[in-house]
Amino acid sequence: MIDPPAPIASSPSVQPALRRPTLRFMLSHPAHWIALGFGSGLPRVAPGTFGTLWAWAAYLLMQRWLGEAAIGWVILASLPIGWWACTVTARHMNIADPGSIVWDEVIAFWIILWVVMPTGFVGQLIAFALFRAFDAAKPGPVAWADGLFKQKGATEPNWWRAGFGIILDDLVAAFCTLLVIAAVRAW
Repeated sequence: MIDPPAPIASSPSVQPALRRPTLRFMLSHPAHWIALGFGSGLPRVAPGTFGTLWAWAAYLLMQRWLGEAAIGWVILASLPIGWWACTVTARHMNIADPGSIVWDEVIAFWIILWVVMPTGFVGQLIAFALFRAFDAAKPGPVAWADGLFKQKGATEPNWWRAGFGIILDDLVAAFCTLLVIAAVRAW
């Protein structure tokens, strides 16, 4: 019987997990740029918060040049592109849900701002604080969505499933944020 060939050392599946991505890692692939929020996911502390702040600033810039419908199309296009980028980056880091991947926060916060705008700075700040609270604490439905695609005990993760899971819990956190905002406005 012939033994199968040994894995190639440069294959992402045989690399040790990359806990903290570097600027060099981010620059090594276009998917890394996107998934790491164009660098906003690189800080060691609170990368999700930095990613959400980047999303806020980027949204305000988009508003200067794009109409509401065009921003909606950007968000819609960002979902499959983000799924691809999160999948590739997680696989290259060899971690199913790295905290430095922040594109999920970017998309989710863009959705929130797209729905609540126009609102002033205080309204945007409240949306930011609510979203960060739902994303960090992961209450109820957010925790359910976060655990739905976890692959505990898998020897070889399904990276496309992991990439989708990275995005899903933040979309649920965005939905919860919008529910709270709608309830407050209706009251």
